[in-house]
Amino acid sequence: MVPEARGAVNRRFCNRGPHGCTGLVLARTAARRYGRSVVVQVGGNRDENARAYHRVRSWSHKLCEPLEVEDYVVQSMVDVSPPKWHLAHTTWFFETFLLEPFERNFRPFHPRYCYLFNSYYQQVGDMHARPQRGWLSRPTVDEIYAYRRNVDERMAELLATVPDEHQAEVHSRTELGLHHEQQHQELLLMDIKYNLSRNPLRPAYRDDLAPDVGQSAPQFEWLEQTGGECSFGHDGSGFAYDNESPRHTAFVADFHLGSRLVTNGEFLEFIEAGCYDNPEFWLSDGWTQVQQAGWKAPLYWEKIDGAWHEFTLGGLRPVNEHEPVSHVSYYEANSYAYWRGLRLPTEYEWEMVGREGPADDNDNFLENDRLHPGVAGGVVTDADRRQPAQMFGDVWELTQSPYAPYPGYRPPAGALGEYNGKFMVSQLVLRGGSCATPRSHIRSTYRNFFYPHMRWCFQGFRLARDVDNVTP
Repeated sequence: MVPEARGAVNRRFCNRGPHGCTGLVLARTAARRYGRSVVVQVGGNRDENARAYHRVRSWSHKLCEPLEVEDYVVQSMVDVSPPKWHLAHTTWFFETFLLEPFERNFRPFHPRYCYLFNSYYQQVGDMHARPQRGWLSRPTVDEIYAYRRNVDERMAELLATVPDEHQAEVHSRTELGLHHEQQHQELLLMDIKYNLSRNPLRPAYRDDLAPDVGQSAPQFEWLEQTGGECSFGHDGSGFAYDNESPRHTAFVADFHLGSRLVTNGEFLEFIEAGCYDNPEFWLSDGWTQVQQAGWKAPLYWEKIDGAWHEFTLGGLRPVNEHEPVSHVSYYEANSYAYWRGLRLPTEYEWEMVGREGPADDNDNFLENDRLHPGVAGGVVTDADRRQPAQMFGDVWELTQSPYAPYPGYRPPAGALGEYNGKFMVSQLVLRGGSCATPRSHIRSTYRNFFYPHMRWCFQGFRLARDVDNVTP
């Protein structure tokens, strides 16, 4: 997901919900740290809607609790944002798109915050330059939290008193705002991890994040998948982003899919075979990137006394060869697959296998509070089929599919068209969610997207092959 690429609405977006949806926000919170789950139904019970708003917003605060005040301001590369900017931007969304049009006697909390905390929606107004977000020592962290408290109090009043004729619209925009905030919760963790990794002290975000110990990855298997003509995309029930629609039919040939994600140990073989120094296995743009950036291993890997270590949100650890490899670019994943004589799956192949959605409570999402990819369990077997492990959670799965519009897609008018449609070029689709994704935020049709060189997302990959690429 390109930061801030979702959640845009403009001032002309009236009289209907985003994408015409009237679905659910599943504001499920972490059982161990954040309380129980709650469901918000658009146009439903006002008290339930208010509780969901409070829980999702509180979760952002919980994610920031381990930070020192100095951590809130750091922006160590253009692609990341300071934590306090995330907190302010998600608040700006509610102030701009709910309070401004629906609050009686609206006055902005601060007249310049719309400029500072707009991301890049040109039709909403001018904005502070993204690479300069880390320059802002003011407003202070305390002032940003005061901004959040003020908007939360006013939102609580709005949700409780909105007239019936505006209730559906207000709850629909609130639904979108909560999903937008959940996206920024994952971005918060991604950005915090990158910022801390640039510090020579390699400080941990949290000291209580225990690594997997003594678990071995299950044996890799090829699982046969029958193709055919099938429907893809969101079916219109519940919340979805516009890039998941319209639902359409496509043909997929029979294929084989890996039973689990590629592990650190397997990727280490690629490194030790000298593949980072051999252009034979790389796309032209990928080889240029490797040479210019000096890549020799996944992001966050470094050798200490001859052994590979990995920086995590729990600090620096020895690389666990049984965990799925993460923080690799599309270029690296594609090169590994090519080196093995295989390929990455398409997004249609992935969706065909994962269409049932996350069902296992052991799937490693943000709610599990591990904040790091875990060792795979076994293949799930039911009466009809064998389900690959780790289809949801742990790492976003890179596919070979370009991020492009589905047949019949038309971007919404105005700023809503900037929401997803303007990014549909030069990027690749990822599926399935990660260890930093809220479980309630993911679904089988969710299309994440990144540029092929990006690595700071929790992203990895599994292998696929064509049926005719089978050695007797």
